Amino acid sequence: MGVLWVAVKAEPRVFTVSVLASVLYAAMTVASAQVLGWAAEEVVLPAFESGHTTAGALATAATAIVGVALLKAIGVAGRRFYAGLMQYRLQAQYRRSVTRQYLRLPLAWHHRHPTGQLLSNANADVEAVWAPIAPLPMAVGVVFMLLIAAVSIVFTDLVVAGVGFLVFPAIALINVVYQRRLSPVATRAQQLRAEVSEVAHESFEGGLVVKTLGRETAETERFTERAEALRDANVAVGRIRGLFDPVLEALPNLGVLAVLLIGSMRLEAGAMSPGDLVNVAYLFTLLSWPIRALGWVLGEVPRSVVGWERVRGVLDASGSLPFGDGSLDGGGRATALEVREVRFAYQSGDAEAADGGAGAAERHVLHDVSFAASPGRTIAMVGPTGSGKSTLTSLLVRLVDPADGSVLLDGMDLRDVERGGIAATAALVPQQTFLFDDTVRGNVTLGLDVPDERVWEALRLAQAEGFVAALAGGLDTKVGERGTTLSGGQRQRLALARALVRRPRLLVLDDATSSVDSQVEARILQNLRDAQSGDGDGNGDGGATVLVVAYRKATIALADEVVYLEHGRVTGRGAHAELLESSEGYRNLVNAYERAEAEQEAVEGGEGALA
Repeated sequence: MGVLWVAVKAEPRVFTVSVLASVLYAAMTVASAQVLGWAAEEVVLPAFESGHTTAGALATAATAIVGVALLKAIGVAGRRFYAGLMQYRLQAQYRRSVTRQYLRLPLAWHHRHPTGQLLSNANADVEAVWAPIAPLPMAVGVVFMLLIAAVSIVFTDLVVAGVGFLVFPAIALINVVYQRRLSPVATRAQQLRAEVSEVAHESFEGGLVVKTLGRETAETERFTERAEALRDANVAVGRIRGLFDPVLEALPNLGVLAVLLIGSMRLEAGAMSPGDLVNVAYLFTLLSWPIRALGWVLGEVPRSVVGWERVRGVLDASGSLPFGDGSLDGGGRATALEVREVRFAYQSGDAEAADGGAGAAERHVLHDVSFAASPGRTIAMVGPTGSGKSTLTSLLVRLVDPADGSVLLDGMDLRDVERGGIAATAALVPQQTFLFDDTVRGNVTLGLDVPDERVWEALRLAQAEGFVAALAGGLDTKVGERGTTLSGGQRQRLALARALVRRPRLLVLDDATSSVDSQVEARILQNLRDAQSGDGDGNGDGGATVLVVAYRKATIALADEVVYLEHGRVTGRGAHAELLESSEGYRNLVNAYERAEAEQEAVEGGEGALA
């Protein structure tokens, strides 16, 4: 009832109209029984007794029957149209609400919830929540119909009414048993829908791994296991409903038979007239189908409640990033960056525990990290795998908030910046590039209204101008889903151009050029430095402060300063040459990267010579 009340409060006008239409249908259903009883009493029986009837009597009976039928049809049409309108509006509203919540929740929350489950919440669960809405107005009208019919039957014959009304407590008892048996089974089926989505999503996302490692059979078996479990759960739901539905269908018919039996005995005893018997029997016949509407609502309620709990779990999730009212408008100048004693830990354990329940654990990845970058400077972030570099880049653009400490742009804590202020000031280019199934222009601009000249300028800075110009359609070339028609390096350069076209004042590159060769990477970074100083053809406004996660010695050497991270702590800062002398860990790491790259280039060169 609580879930249904939410629906009524959300769409009061539409619900009212649909219920009024349903009440009209209910009233006309009862009226049709009255009309048939009157026609049998006043027209049909006198015609049999006298052997003839008049045109006026037939016309009156026909007009009454047709008039009631037309009003009944209007009620049916209005009820169905507005009930459907209400259902689809609610589904659309809650899909939007769930999606907005996904976008509002921080990245840390998404790390704890599988994508397949989120897809199931936004689709299958929302549909399940509002499945009872379509028959709900009909069920409300049925209640009204039952009241009218009950009063009519009681006033017609109390004994027959008592016999017929035994049907209703029987139906109520069956519904109680039905709900108790179906609810746990429906809950299991709804959970399995999410699990099937999770497995399917993982298999599709990891298609390259599945194909290259020959895991097709294993993935098929994994999906089959979940799909068969869902099938069995749905069969169990269907089995319970299969036991319930015939009984609910049969009870009203048994009631009609009992009414006819007792009514015939009352008719022979002279306690009721033939018209009264026709009226009462027809009313019970009509009630058998509307009672099914109550069954439809009750049948969908278990899935609806389960879906509601899963949807509310998303809508009530905590961990949002509140915004302040500060502005980062720096007049186009590069921003000053400062990181003060930042600490950060990932929560582990299941999603429910990580959302605040028991069992949540923390894995610390950053410990009292502090450094600063003056406007227009280039900072290279270097460190071994797992040292917290990518986590730090997420903090710099406020994808997540630190547990302690603060990140400041132009002296303002990111938590005090107004909504949209950080996105307009800073841009992050991650190592894992995502391109949409759109044109080159669409992937670079992402809806930003800029002229093509500015797009080409960003492509030039990202060293992507040449290969884009060589494409058959140029900027209008479709790149395919996730950019499958492009190489890894080309995708990375388009992602970089996507950031540069927005002319950010802070540019964060999380190993964003790892798939391009060292010469192209050097030219990209040199272009960025030229734009910073106004020596190139950039915007000439001082460019951006750049923080780049790097591992190539040639790339690191272009930076004004290097910050060396190890085990989540800053263990060295300074120029590249200084750190080579003062930090053994830094020296070993950079030299190891250089040796690995030289060996890779040698292997590739040898393969090219053999070819």
